[in-house]
Amino acid sequence: MLSELILFTILFYIIICLFGITIGSFLNVCIYRIPKKENIATTRSHCMECNTQLKWYDLVPLFSWLFLRGKCRYCKAKISVQYPLVELANGIGYVWIFWVNGFNFISILYCLCFSAMLALSVIDLRTFEIPVGFNIFILVLGIARVIYDFEHVWTYVIGFFCVSGFLFILYLLTAGRGIGGGDIKLMAVAGLLIGWQNIIVALCVGCVLGSIIHVTLMVVLKKERMLAFGPYLSLGIFLAMLYGKTLFDWYVSLIVG
Repeated sequence: MLSELILFTILFYIIICLFGITIGSFLNVCIYRIPKKENIATTRSHCMECNTQLKWYDLVPLFSWLFLRGKCRYCKAKISVQYPLVELANGIGYVWIFWVNGFNFISILYCLCFSAMLALSVIDLRTFEIPVGFNIFILVLGIARVIYDFEHVWTYVIGFFCVSGFLFILYLLTAGRGIGGGDIKLMAVAGLLIGWQNIIVALCVGCVLGSIIHVTLMVVLKKERMLAFGPYLSLGIFLAMLYGKTLFDWYVSLIVG
């Protein structure tokens, strides 16, 4: 009986990972097409170099890139390693969320939010912009969370305003140089999804990680001073989803005790 339960659990997480990898393939489509204003639904997948339409067996998430050794089947142009990395990251993220949070409706919302944040993070790193569509999508997830847990509605309503309001003031004081409008919207809609305590944790974690990682990149890789803040805020939101209460209680205990 125990061995069957273990086998079922392993199979469950394999399915979750494969589903996440498949969604990750769609995220790559969004990452490349949205900044170019291309249709993500009707335009056929094609090689970015030779423009050849790809067959279904060229589009198997993760495995096609490995089988083709990172090259186009037709023109042998290199295919960015971003494709398998995004797919794998999304699969691992889904497993991580279900492992920590359990199999429930909130985990599904968190997985969808994670996918949106993964895509917007890559786009932000490339363009220093967060497409508004991702924030609208997370807003819808937040509304679903409020409806599902309406008993604690004010936790989410306060979450919508507390951090984003602070960032908006910073935006006004710095004439837009201190924070981007997309970052403010991201923290607002994420606050609606995860609540005020978790969104405060997300901001703190995102700021710490952003400072450490970006300064390191500036020193080691000579990166420019301009910071794409979306990826660090997204990482903070992801960690706050899963460990926000633990981190918040730990910080409060340091202050009080």
